[in-house]
Amino acid sequence: MKRIAKYLVISLLALNINSVFAQSSSNKNLMHTVSKNSADVELNLDLSKYPEDLDFWSDVPNAELAYVISKRMSDEELLSQMLMFGWAGAEPSELLNSWVRDRGLGSVKVFGWNTDNTTLVAKSITALQKKAQSRRFKIPLFVATDQEGGWIRHVKGNTSITPGNLSIGAGGLPIDSWYSAYYICREIAVLGINLNFAPTIDLYTDQNSTIIGTRSFGEDPEKAGIMGVAFAAGSMSAGVIPTAKHFPGHGDTENDSHVFLPKINADFDTISKRELVPFKYLIDADVPAIMSGHLSFPLIRQNGEPASLSPYFLGELLRNQLGYKGLIITDDMMMNGDTLYAGSLSNAFKLAIEAGNDIVISSTTAQLNENLWTSNLQRMKDVPQFKTKVETAVRRILEIKMNYFKNTNPAPLYPDVNAIDAAIPDPDGGEFFVDQACRSITVYRKGEMPYLPQKGKKVILAGSEPAFFNEMKKYYKDSIDIRMSYNLGSNEAQYAANLIAGRADEVDVIFVCVWDRNSVKTVEALKPLQKRGKKIVVFSIMSPVLSFNLDWADTVLFGYSYSPYSFTGLAAVASGRVEPEGVLPISVEK
Repeated sequence: MKRIAKYLVISLLALNINSVFAQSSSNKNLMHTVSKNSADVELNLDLSKYPEDLDFWSDVPNAELAYVISKRMSDEELLSQMLMFGWAGAEPSELLNSWVRDRGLGSVKVFGWNTDNTTLVAKSITALQKKAQSRRFKIPLFVATDQEGGWIRHVKGNTSITPGNLSIGAGGLPIDSWYSAYYICREIAVLGINLNFAPTIDLYTDQNSTIIGTRSFGEDPEKAGIMGVAFAAGSMSAGVIPTAKHFPGHGDTENDSHVFLPKINADFDTISKRELVPFKYLIDADVPAIMSGHLSFPLIRQNGEPASLSPYFLGELLRNQLGYKGLIITDDMMMNGDTLYAGSLSNAFKLAIEAGNDIVISSTTAQLNENLWTSNLQRMKDVPQFKTKVETAVRRILEIKMNYFKNTNPAPLYPDVNAIDAAIPDPDGGEFFVDQACRSITVYRKGEMPYLPQKGKKVILAGSEPAFFNEMKKYYKDSIDIRMSYNLGSNEAQYAANLIAGRADEVDVIFVCVWDRNSVKTVEALKPLQKRGKKIVVFSIMSPVLSFNLDWADTVLFGYSYSPYSFTGLAAVASGRVEPEGVLPISVEK
């Protein structure tokens, strides 16, 4: 654990957010370079003065070039540039290829369904970018994913399973957020992914929330803002555009917008002092993209419209009041949170464009003649104001793409598949993530640590993750292993407790992991063993809220994730190798 000292020295310099940017003096400038655009300014350029063969790579100032290309684009090309589609198979379908090759689709998204083969992901991205470059304007694709860290990790394979945002919040150091994003994004950049839907800057306000939970940096708005800016800066330094989400804040609801339209009963004064604070930090730092959330605030908009479809939230609040100039990107439009309100997918797309989103996402690829395409294309012809909305969005997309691809160190358009194995997992990231995890481990209930079994006695290890057993066996070689399913049922939870009780006489200490409500039941069933002199040590490996009522245990440690790095930290703390320094980033409510 000597390497921890190296990062702690760096981290001491990072207690002020400005010191984070000292890691790369151009961080803020990079975000400003990418996000600046003149989409809302009418340039009135003489189009005849520009060459007929003008394309994305022409040597013309970006603002002028984006304007001219947008004016020369057909309605079909304009609308296509606003759309982002994902693919469900191991490789892009012929349908998605058609959208890129024949219509000029602007963006694609790599979802987590078939990403174990990262080489195939890179090859697919290359093929799609080549199709985009075959078109007359040669506009490259935005290639996006959700690689937040923690349990949201859409690109799999050998990419790092990191401790995540709540762990970063517990450590309390912005430099940890910067480096986390930096190493995460170096891994996806080598695949050709240039846009990441992170950081999540939603607050951990509703402690019953399972959709945000450990994806949050914590409940403190100022700290979440600081950590979010650091994360965005680290992402940009690695060559990937960051996206702050989910505007105006998803943290005060336990409902999932994939299934429902969550209603957050907070008035404007409340969200202004709470949910909006992190976004203000990111806007001040010139974050290039913000994701709009399918979230209803009935005390602010009585019609119940989701923020993602709301001219008020996106136009008046985000653009006018908060002064945001970058891209606004919807959350997935295939989620019920928007379609339940809009009544149909095509109407939801229309409302999203009218509200002021620049890029509209669908996790599935639309059919070529689908109504979301035909009806909105016809609306461009029939309603001049609607076409103006589309043109403005496309100008912003084009200029920000130009800023990124022509003025920064972007992710490669055609990734080198021979470089993937050496870059994933990041060769420097593992050492950092161990140190970051160790800094985050938080003592909720402290017994007599370190735990050293008496001679001739074993320990019980009860959990679901292989990394838990692997790390603990480095310090506790003589163990009884109780392996549980991660998707634990009630009967399985009691069965595990019975197994533990049946072997309890052979041990002094029982180490047991908690990650959901049923694993809590396993621990609660062990309480009578304390009267038999057995020490119960709880490792909380997801939301710490689940363990708030386990304060009767001898020791409760919060690790905040099932990352192998978090288990390294937990094992090191329990065995006395590391002194825990993490601070719980949410309040204790029993």
